[in-house]
Amino acid sequence: MTEFSDALKTAASGMQAQAMRLRYTSENISNADTPGYRRKLMSFEAEMNRGQASGGVVAGAMKLDHSTLPRIHDPSHPMADEAGYFDGSNVDLVMEIADAREAQRSYEANLKMFDQVRKMSSSLMDLLKK
Repeated sequence: MTEFSDALKTAASGMQAQAMRLRYTSENISNADTPGYRRKLMSFEAEMNRGQASGGVVAGAMKLDHSTLPRIHDPSHPMADEAGYFDGSNVDLVMEIADAREAQRSYEANLKMFDQVRKMSSSLMDLLKK
């Protein structure tokens, strides 16, 4: 039965990591027009159990994208300098939507794996009862 619980833990860790990825992606999308906003990035790391890779994944530390912020010319903007420029956001909406779709599909794949393992475990219990 430990194989079933290990598989459930692996799928659950994938769902948690993808949920965190979706959170950062949605924050990026909602702040795409915020002056000076830097895109949030995250990575995935292998989940370790007593020094051994468990097969699961965890969300790594959040990092900011330090690429150059675009300079926007709008002298009427309250944050504009004396030349009429201010720093925009480095969020690319097309990239964020693609990341959100990928995270959603990965989440759904982990959810299907979780459900399949649960069904297999239930079927095994039914067989053992007979």
